[in-house]
Amino acid sequence: MVDFKIVLSDPQSGKSYKLDATGGSAGAFIGKKIGEEIDAGVLGLSGYSIAITGGSDRTGIPARRDLPGMSRRRLLLAKGAGFAPTYDGERRRKSVRGNEITTDFVQINAKVVKYGDKELRSFFESEEAAE
Repeated sequence: MVDFKIVLSDPQSGKSYKLDATGGSAGAFIGKKIGEEIDAGVLGLSGYSIAITGGSDRTGIPARRDLPGMSRRRLLLAKGAGFAPTYDGERRRKSVRGNEITTDFVQINAKVVKYGDKELRSFFESEEAAE
């Protein structure tokens, strides 16, 4: 099956947490698009809801929210994800991936949009203490 690294950002505290999604929890992300909301119960975060904000594939190519589909394309970019101009007005052709999550993805970025009863950091305290 597919494995994903989920980088979950908490807008209230400004912290981010890393989760590993394997098996069924990873399958919940397949076919979703950047911007969609998902129940975080599949990741073990009961009561929470998360929104997908981006991601990258196994070669490090980023996904763009404004590019439909799941394929990789070379686009002429002037701004946005996957491009950092070095001077004003610069445009460059860069490889980017569509906004649909596939098995080619390795990392998925997400943020919390609805909080549960339990604090988010309490889910990760035992992992931080072990390090």
